[in-house]
Amino acid sequence: MDVVFGLIPMMLFFGFLVVVVFIWMAKSGQFDDLDGAANSIFMDEEFDEELKKKETDSKMTELSESKEDNSSS
Repeated sequence: MDVVFGLIPMMLFFGFLVVVVFIWMAKSGQFDDLDGAANSIFMDEEFDEELKKKETDSKMTELSESKEDNSSS
């Protein structure tokens, strides 16, 4: 019976500690993106690099076109 009187406060303390850690993790944003890591395995790095290159090329084209429009005005 003496063991029970020691275990009950210890379990209450650990339960309180778990709740505090869970609240801290929720406030710090640990649960914001649950699917990002799971879906990252399906993303192809080469595809990402090609997409970034296309975006950069399109931005450069837009900039050159806007410079041409400004110079002709």
